[in-house]
Amino acid sequence: MPSVLLCYASHDGQTRRIAERMAARVAAHGGRVELTDLSERQPTAAEVEAADAVAVVAAVRYGHHLPPARRFLAAHGARLAAKPVAAISVNLTARKPEKRSVTGSVYLRKWLKQTGLRPQVAEAVAGKLDYPRYAWFDRLMIRLIMKITGGPTDPGVTIEFTDWDAVDRLGDAIARLADQPSGAS
Repeated sequence: MPSVLLCYASHDGQTRRIAERMAARVAAHGGRVELTDLSERQPTAAEVEAADAVAVVAAVRYGHHLPPARRFLAAHGARLAAKPVAAISVNLTARKPEKRSVTGSVYLRKWLKQTGLRPQVAEAVAGKLDYPRYAWFDRLMIRLIMKITGGPTDPGVTIEFTDWDAVDRLGDAIARLADQPSGAS
């Protein structure tokens, strides 16, 4: 039974929900999934090496993927180069379909360049905009970003932009990665 180490870094909980949905898809394909919240613990070298595939799902906050995901990739970059990997960026610009691919997502492109990661699966997924839950400063900054990018700026709005069908397709792709020989593309 192939195994997947599916790690995530979430700020407001939407990335956790996305990672859980992907893990359920992998399990539905018969794979074993180790779902790990990188803000709670970083997997060991042995855990990374034991996995048939690794997926990293990370939220973007103020233009950068969350620090726990960055720490994980910095610690295990060489190990990840030897196995099938998926990198999923969760950000609000991915609410636009053209911003979901490596070529269309500046966040995803920058993340891959900074980490040197060469994933077999790489995509951006839209998260959730939840102004009422944000602290004053976060609400102000996110409204500014939304104004610049043509998104909603009403401070009372909550919009889930996540395309759950795309999340399911990515979960299926991650399950297929685990069936590949190590290092295969």
